[in-house]
Amino acid sequence: MRMRVALHAEWTKLRTVAGPAWLLAAVVTLTAAVSALAVQANSCPAGAVCAIDTTKLSLTGVQLGQAIVAVLAVLVISNEYSTGMIRVTLAAMPRRGVVLAAKAAVLSSLVLAAGVLAVAGSLLAGRLILPGHGFTPAHGFALLSPTPSVLRAAAGSVLYLALIALLSLGTATIVRDSAVAVGIVLGLLYLFPIVANVVGNAQWHRHLEQIGPMTAGLAIQATTDLRSLPISPWAGLGVLAAWAAGALLAGGLLLRLRDA
Repeated sequence: MRMRVALHAEWTKLRTVAGPAWLLAAVVTLTAAVSALAVQANSCPAGAVCAIDTTKLSLTGVQLGQAIVAVLAVLVISNEYSTGMIRVTLAAMPRRGVVLAAKAAVLSSLVLAAGVLAVAGSLLAGRLILPGHGFTPAHGFALLSPTPSVLRAAAGSVLYLALIALLSLGTATIVRDSAVAVGIVLGLLYLFPIVANVVGNAQWHRHLEQIGPMTAGLAIQATTDLRSLPISPWAGLGVLAAWAAGALLAGGLLLRLRDA
């Protein structure tokens, strides 16, 4: 009963302000648009050998969409701290764990819905544009279609965005400040691959890619040459899930121990 009330309250908060709706729309449109641009920018000339994973290429926009998802997730709780609304929320619902769980459930549901549209738009762009750029069956590239590997990459990308949302929500619950939380999340996502590329040692490079939330999580998009990946697709998504779970658990614990 408490959870149902908390879910209704969180849903009401999100749907009665314009910000979340605009951010969700941005996730869909910008993810698909960036994916379309990435596909448009690549070609496979006749006679050339092109080692490109067309499914992963078509999902390039997820790397931008995740940043918008992170901002949305951070604002879900940090806005309440900045306005003082969190005191009202916790007075109405004293069980703080339930409050955070309700926020996580509503947020992840919305991001999953937006992610489905964003990923579908990205793959549709790939399906329509790739053949005109030389990625045809004659060159050894099958047209994008709902094969098991493509469906795994698509579903995994949607789950990836939802896990980024949960990681961001947990981080914002820990630090309470919007700018700091966004900075931490984006740092975790984008700094790991930068540092991995700077490190000269091949073994350390591989380890950093295995533990980085973005580098590990996005392994789910790969559909070709899987043996060369630093981590298997589902294991990589599991690494991101562990990051998200750790952030939420720490955030939930601090939410219970600290004053609002």
